[in-house]
Amino acid sequence: MPVTMYFPQEEYEARWTHVYAEMEKRGYEVMVVFGKTAGNYERSMEILYLTNFYSCHSGQEPDSKAWNARSFCCAILADGKPPELHTDLLDPRFERIATDNHHWHLDPIKGAADALNARKVEGKVAFVGSDCLPVKYAKQFEALTPQIEYVYQDDLMQAVRLIKSPREQDLFREGGAMVSAAMNETMEALIMGKTEREAAALGAASMIRQGGFFQRIAIAHGQYTDHLEGDPMYGFSEDAPQPDDLIHMAIYGPIHQGYWFDPVRSAVCGNKPSPAKKKIIEDMAYLMEDIEGNVRDGANLHAVCKSVMKKQEDLGYVYSDLFEQWPYYGHGNGSLWEPPLLGLTVSEPDETYAAGMVASAEVFCQTDGVGTVLAENNFIITKDGLDQLYPTVPMIWW
Repeated sequence: MPVTMYFPQEEYEARWTHVYAEMEKRGYEVMVVFGKTAGNYERSMEILYLTNFYSCHSGQEPDSKAWNARSFCCAILADGKPPELHTDLLDPRFERIATDNHHWHLDPIKGAADALNARKVEGKVAFVGSDCLPVKYAKQFEALTPQIEYVYQDDLMQAVRLIKSPREQDLFREGGAMVSAAMNETMEALIMGKTEREAAALGAASMIRQGGFFQRIAIAHGQYTDHLEGDPMYGFSEDAPQPDDLIHMAIYGPIHQGYWFDPVRSAVCGNKPSPAKKKIIEDMAYLMEDIEGNVRDGANLHAVCKSVMKKQEDLGYVYSDLFEQWPYYGHGNGSLWEPPLLGLTVSEPDETYAAGMVASAEVFCQTDGVGTVLAENNFIITKDGLDQLYPTVPMIWW
């Protein structure tokens, strides 16, 4: 059977309709969207969402006399038509691209600029991807289109993608099942005292066997639990946790069709925790329950955040190294970590959750002399509550 797109064509057409409506709302007739679609998925998000295109080049190759800006591509949206796609790839799988308006270039920057000039576009144009396109290429693009004033609108596509379609929600449920199987295999191996390397291999094999993908399998144990990973270069240390060592691990990345999952679990090697380690993990689970009990359709983010902050302070957890780096208790999920961000400093006071969002709850608890534990769940917010993506993965393992 020939391989086709995961989403049917009408899904993309509905997306284009929503994007054009948002462009009109903001007063734009033309929009350019840049992405990096070779080597990894984290900056392919908008191009993948609009066209299902992904380059098979290995990554951002150094510029040469033969090519420029390889791995970058651009979609031009105008006149309510399907995106005009400018890429670095001569022979993509055309049956897997949602738009039939594809053009390839040895220099995608010049190719996209030439297309805008051929359309005689001038004045204000919405620009999505200002946080992705390197300064060097952005300057080239502006120099080739001096009649255009680009206005950064990186949140325009985020606004359109915030509420997931029924098909996207089904995709998250499928990816959740993949991650759950891999997470259980990895955690069980670590609790048994297998090396981080062996445990990660089990999780990786499970993901690949199911047709999934991942960016990192992050594992830390013992003295390194204050860090996300014990071995930050790869996360696949040959060290093994010892009985009563704290353990935490995450499988995260563009697990399924470029969509992002990032669950985290903590445990104790040997499953016979000392009182201090039993307490910190059970406190973590209690705080997760508080967040998930308050997240619902229409809930105010600041109210949810203040509730868990108060309970965390009451339990005596006033600081963690990891929270300093990620100052929130959850985030949205799409093609990476995205809004809404559940934190007082990273969200607006009037910001609320809505049915159809895919979001997360996450907690870090750190105690001197004991270590750090962390947990994270992803879920779909529905009119009736939360649809958990990892219901078979325990929060407490004893």
